[in-house]
Amino acid sequence: EKIEVLKADIEKYMATAAKLTKEIADHDEDISVWKGDQKAATNVRGIEKADYDAMHKDYSESIDALQRAIAVLKKQAYDRKQSSFAQVTALQQLSLIPESAKRAIEAFVQEDPAEGLEVSAPEAYGYEFQSHGVI
Repeated sequence: EKIEVLKADIEKYMATAAKLTKEIADHDEDISVWKGDQKAATNVRGIEKADYDAMHKDYSESIDALQRAIAVLKKQAYDRKQSSFAQVTALQQLSLIPESAKRAIEAFVQEDPAEGLEVSAPEAYGYEFQSHGVI
């Protein structure tokens, strides 16, 4: 009778060992899947970080370029006066200008600006700054 009880205990323990071995195999499989998932997630995070770093660098460079452009615009934020007759007389020295045009320029420069004009035109700027709304 003692032998039968021991044989029954052995069979019970063998069944328990087989069951636990199967559970261990299932857990090992789960651990393997989880490690694969973790590795894939780490790769995805690496790719996303590289994308973010590239985009951040691009945005930072764009913002820097805009700040520099705004600084240049602020330095240039004024209206320019009309060009003087000095620029017109400089045309006479160009070799591309025909002699007849040079004589016409000379005659124009020699005229008295007040002569023949009863009223003078309002002073106009040669260039009016247009970017006040941007800066």
